Amino acid sequence: MKHIQAFLLSVILLFTLSCTENFEDINDNPNAPQEVSPEFLLTNVILEQIDEHTFIQGLRFNNYLAQFNADVEFERIDRYELGSNSGYWNMIFGLLADLESMKELPGYNDAYDAVAEIYKVYLYSQLTDLWGDVPYSEAIQFNELNFTPVYDRQEEIYTNPENGLLARLEAAVIQLENTNESIRGDIMFNNDLTKWARFANSLQVRFRIRISGKFTDFSKLQQLADGGQLLQSNADNAVLPYLSAAPNQFPLFNAATGIYQGLKMSETFENQLKQWNDPRLDVFFKPTPKSVLEGNPEFRGLQNGLSSQTISERGIDLNDLSLLSDRFRAVPDGVDAQIMLYSEVQFALAEAVERGFISGDANEYYQNGIAAHFEYYGASLPGDYFAREAIALNGSTQENLEKILTQKWLSLFMIGHEAWFNIRRTGIPDLEPGPDNFNEDRYPVRYLYPESEQAVNKENYDAAVERIVGDNINAKNWWEN
Repeated sequence: MKHIQAFLLSVILLFTLSCTENFEDINDNPNAPQEVSPEFLLTNVILEQIDEHTFIQGLRFNNYLAQFNADVEFERIDRYELGSNSGYWNMIFGLLADLESMKELPGYNDAYDAVAEIYKVYLYSQLTDLWGDVPYSEAIQFNELNFTPVYDRQEEIYTNPENGLLARLEAAVIQLENTNESIRGDIMFNNDLTKWARFANSLQVRFRIRISGKFTDFSKLQQLADGGQLLQSNADNAVLPYLSAAPNQFPLFNAATGIYQGLKMSETFENQLKQWNDPRLDVFFKPTPKSVLEGNPEFRGLQNGLSSQTISERGIDLNDLSLLSDRFRAVPDGVDAQIMLYSEVQFALAEAVERGFISGDANEYYQNGIAAHFEYYGASLPGDYFAREAIALNGSTQENLEKILTQKWLSLFMIGHEAWFNIRRTGIPDLEPGPDNFNEDRYPVRYLYPESEQAVNKENYDAAVERIVGDNINAKNWWEN
């Protein structure tokens, strides 16, 4: 399995990079197996999941659903033939099992326990937001020989006061605040438990905004906003830099030419950033090869959801469409693997204030989010940017929300399916399905359950499918209804 291979690689790398002063101690018995410690499993979980989340789930899947990219080669997702995404389902449950098995390893302590709990919550949130009702309360119960777990309702997964995602995050933060233990193997926050607590609190903000349509009490969201223990700058970003050396380079650097050539800039992305006159257009994409050759560089996007036949019939010149910028293709370490950026948290708080959920300065949060995103990508923020009519928060609540949420949409480029989740929740940006879509002009809201579930866990699968009125890509989640 891939996560085992990554784990072994992590072990090799960690030993290779270790100080050689204790070489004889490390290798005192080459014929005996070395004892695994929690740090190696933690390294593996972060390394494998964040890479998958960024490249496959983010760039290859979400970027079509959120209409950052439009496809001309491998057009299945772009035309809303989603399938089950079973590889990610299996990976998540495999990583959850790894985190659970850490408890049995020597050296496991309260700090590892809290960090593992935070990552478990994050992984479970991926499951339920991608598929809806999923195994949760009975999942990973291998010691009890339970291989047919029930599918919990999404509402319970998020809000159960004892073991819901929000309750578990709160408890993990308290545990981190009261432990004197430490961890190793944390390649995301460099073993900084304060940053893990900020990440956990910021996940709470993400989740409380996500389910905000189901509640009227936002006192805990206000406490989080006022508490000063959220991601505080780009220095707190939940990211892992890709490296210049193999095997930890950004996967698109080594991907087949066809994959890269298929990732054209979308017409949606082009129109939005040109409306803003936004220099970040150049951060993500580059002028078309044809326009560069003619000496008049221009950015041009492609409408989403076109079949190759339609592209041919319309006479669209593929050489006159923008491709991803060199930071994504020509530079092995030009981008980071990403889970959450500081800018996302600022946009979430701006939305919360604008909707009246919490008190605060929506414009300050909004401008913080924009400035942080420019800074993160090394782009220069124009001096008049916040005064531009298309940017300034000077309209009705709905107009302001559209500006906040569209900027947030941009900030979620390649961050898993987060942009898709926000579009499903808010309808912003208002995306039109492409003309050759396979979903009867409807915007999809979930993946299908893996076919393996019908074989190995049919009774619980059937119960879940009955609740959502059919296992199809249009069955809305609880927080969407």
